[in-house]
Amino acid sequence: MTLKKHIPNLITLLNLLSGTIAVYLAANGELIFAAYFIILGIFFDFFDGLAARLLKVHSELGKQLDSLADVVTSGVAPGIIIFQMLNYKNEVFSVTSDLTWEENKIDLVPFIGFLITLAAAYRLAKFNIDERQTNSFIGLPTPAAALVVLSLPLILLYDNSETVAVFITNRWFLIGLTFILSILMNAEIPLFSLKFKDFSWRKNSVKYIFIVATIILMLTLKFIAIPIVVLLYVVMSVVGNTLLNKEV
Repeated sequence: MTLKKHIPNLITLLNLLSGTIAVYLAANGELIFAAYFIILGIFFDFFDGLAARLLKVHSELGKQLDSLADVVTSGVAPGIIIFQMLNYKNEVFSVTSDLTWEENKIDLVPFIGFLITLAAAYRLAKFNIDERQTNSFIGLPTPAAALVVLSLPLILLYDNSETVAVFITNRWFLIGLTFILSILMNAEIPLFSLKFKDFSWRKNSVKYIFIVATIILMLTLKFIAIPIVVLLYVVMSVVGNTLLNKEV
């Protein structure tokens, strides 16, 4: 029994380890490998909750540990990726007494990327005390926001479209995306969860449609599909809630 109750926490620690490695890689400019380790961390994040439900070993410790791991994997690491992409074309100056202020000044724009980190931390803290989010979400989950961010370097690597590359490396696009994701994570927007209480079509039709659409988009568009899938997730949630309110 003692070992069983620690299994979800061990999986959560693997999430944290993956996120920590992603932070190191992203800080050193290895954005592709950082993206892969964020994906690995999100994978562990999904399975620690699943393990806790299957083993029936939910605990307050596990809840807090999960949020701490997510701050690193889905908050700090994506923030550094945005920082690096905003900072990519800037020359790095060494701080010495021989340099004038103009030579030594720091471009502050890339630090906007860390809004992702702050917004993720705030959302995760709020999530832990928000009793409304047991079967659904209020605001965009941090792993979903992280997936959008990590898709950017992967799109640059695997997509051969110069137009797409120019678009997603544009500073204004990156800044706008940072603000949008930060707002969505903490917006009072009800979003459906992919947890299934049963597998009936009537109660889960939106989830089934979303899953099928996600598979089709991923097979056809590959990494470009990730931000589209997240946008689809938000739109389907908003439309579904609107229709539900009209029925009521």
